[in-house]
Amino acid sequence: MSISSKVLLNIRLHIGRILPAQPCILCGAASRERAWCDACDAALPYLPSAHCPQCALPTHDGAVCGHCLRHPPSFDRTIAAFAYNFPVDKLVQALKFNERLTLAHSLAQPLAQRIEVRPDGIVPMPLHPARLRERGFNQSQELARHLARHLGVPLLPGVVQRVRDTLPQSGLPWKERRKNLRQAFVCGGEVVGKHIAIVDDVMTTGASLNELAKVLRAAGALEVSAWVVARTLPHSR
Repeated sequence: MSISSKVLLNIRLHIGRILPAQPCILCGAASRERAWCDACDAALPYLPSAHCPQCALPTHDGAVCGHCLRHPPSFDRTIAAFAYNFPVDKLVQALKFNERLTLAHSLAQPLAQRIEVRPDGIVPMPLHPARLRERGFNQSQELARHLARHLGVPLLPGVVQRVRDTLPQSGLPWKERRKNLRQAFVCGGEVVGKHIAIVDDVMTTGASLNELAKVLRAAGALEVSAWVVARTLPHSR
């Protein structure tokens, strides 16, 4: 971490101590550091430590899962903070659909704590301009902005554009999700020889992240990491 990043972190910690406590979004108890209190944080569905390093699905001993061995994704690794279960699913939905933008910091913080290797740049999952106008913000970019600031890594929001307004992935069968994203992204920035981290809110099948990673690889990225707040597990799909 750079000296400037350490100074900013110390300033934020000091401000956090002197600001009045806010009510926990989950139980109403006092909370200073994030949108929820320490007791609720301890009960959140954090992702188990033993999981596939490439797709983040739980495995017995943390080895690469069978699916990734048979069909390696275009990204090298996945880092996720939570399983996409209650109440994390409701928190992510509140950020994404109810414009609770203040949740972006609290959701990004536990993800940042799991990052061990800093990339050369962070790319948020882009929205098509039509979807961005409709929603008014990109939740992935909000998360990426906090991660970039916390880790001291450049945010590269313009490196990749979404040039095709695809159907929402959540409304499609698994087999259709990959087809839905073909030629949806174009890389318009310099990524040759760089380690790029892609940020998104949730990984379900990984089709969006894989397609974006494929485009970055084709543009010359040396390494691609996928960072998500939550990973959907098989029993919750």
